[in-house]
Amino acid sequence: MTVKHIGLLTSGGDAPGMNACIRAVVRTAIFHGAKVSGIMRGFAGLLAGEFCCLDVGSVGEIIHRGGTVLRTARCPEFNSPEGQEIGVRMLQKAGIDALVVIGGDGSFRGVQALACRGIPACGIPGTIDNDIPGTEYTIGFDTAINTVLDAINKIRDTATSHERTNVIEVMGRYAGHIALMAGLAGGAESILVPEVTFDLNDVCARLRRGQARGKLHSIILVAEGAGDVVEIGKLIHEKTGMETRVTILGHIQRGGNPTAKDRIWASQMGARAVELLLSGKGGFMLGVRKGRLVVEDIAAALAEKRELDQGLYQLAGILSI
Repeated sequence: MTVKHIGLLTSGGDAPGMNACIRAVVRTAIFHGAKVSGIMRGFAGLLAGEFCCLDVGSVGEIIHRGGTVLRTARCPEFNSPEGQEIGVRMLQKAGIDALVVIGGDGSFRGVQALACRGIPACGIPGTIDNDIPGTEYTIGFDTAINTVLDAINKIRDTATSHERTNVIEVMGRYAGHIALMAGLAGGAESILVPEVTFDLNDVCARLRRGQARGKLHSIILVAEGAGDVVEIGKLIHEKTGMETRVTILGHIQRGGNPTAKDRIWASQMGARAVELLLSGKGGFMLGVRKGRLVVEDIAAALAEKRELDQGLYQLAGILSI
């Protein structure tokens, strides 16, 4: 089948760099003579028929913006076979030959479902959590860890002034990649992640050793899936007697101007996705392995398990003695 009309949507949680990817998809498709339709609000917009024509001008001045100009939404209805069939019919009705989806693992399962129903579709990993199988890097991750690092630096200033222990919760759902990378870069005393069992007594012992050698402050980074950060802060105070403050960074981690790294990978992935779809390929995802852009069968990739880098986790522990 010759692809002349590409659909494009963003789904799941927004991530800095999604707009750079949208821009790359649209301009690469137009360069090769194809038409692009944006689908507003993810799979929910697909089922509702919320389509818009995207041209060169409509994606101008968005490469530096966080979030997604196509908006995003959760869509439980699309998880059902009936919802997926409606999605296929809506694409066919709009004359769309192929689909690009920028999003997380849930969005990729939507790509897989459409591919199984004959729609040439591809997934581009866009999530701050960096938790998608088949790739070592997702669009938005670098911006998120730099946002967390900036927060750590600011919190450290006041923690030092007041000689406090600060417990900081970061996003990541059930994955600890943000906590690990930001904690390693920020020199956190302890990094608590859902992938590694931790003993709070060990965390407190580390804090006491730092205090004994004259350390004025401590930073504990907690991935949101690792436990109740307020309870963790309370227990640390009770066990050590140290003045403790809890900070939940929340959705500030999702926003902001994407870093150069996120913009560059997003641009590469968007352009490559279009080239592959125009060549007749479907049912794939773009990813990064060993620093190189790779193409993966989406079903095979989703069958993998995304692991935390245990070597970096051990290094963070060594450096925080």
